[in-house]
Amino acid sequence: MQTLPDREPAVQALMLASRALVGLTVRALADLEVDVTIPQFRALVVLSNRGSMRGADIADELNVNPSTGTRMTDRLVGKGLVRRVRSTDDRRVVQLRLTKAGRDVVEDVMTKRRAELERIVTETASLWQPAVTEALTAFATAAGEMPEQEWWLGWARSAEES
Repeated sequence: MQTLPDREPAVQALMLASRALVGLTVRALADLEVDVTIPQFRALVVLSNRGSMRGADIADELNVNPSTGTRMTDRLVGKGLVRRVRSTDDRRVVQLRLTKAGRDVVEDVMTKRRAELERIVTETASLWQPAVTEALTAFATAAGEMPEQEWWLGWARSAEES
């Protein structure tokens, strides 16, 4: 698919911003005592957002093969960030749930990212007009991301489950 010329500056700016945002996450992950990759962190975020899930559902959410999802969650279980819980309704169903350590990782990384974003927004305050904020919010919505206040509500709900 070819990008239309009038959209190219926006696409390039978003590509640059995307790399910067990934960099913020990488730096926050590097400060952790436990080794967590970006894909593993994304799985932790999905679990914190959605609550308990089957491994296949996490793989679908991350758009990876089920075997890749299984290996990833096996590593997260081994690191003590996720635990397996059998369903009380159907013993064949195994749900994955964040441990306290897993919730702490997500909270720590998100707190560090937020602090860095606040610093960057402060440095570029004159550029943050309402249209920029609205465009970024619409972009995130179109990409399937939920607003932070809804995300944190999901995290609080999953914290109550454990």
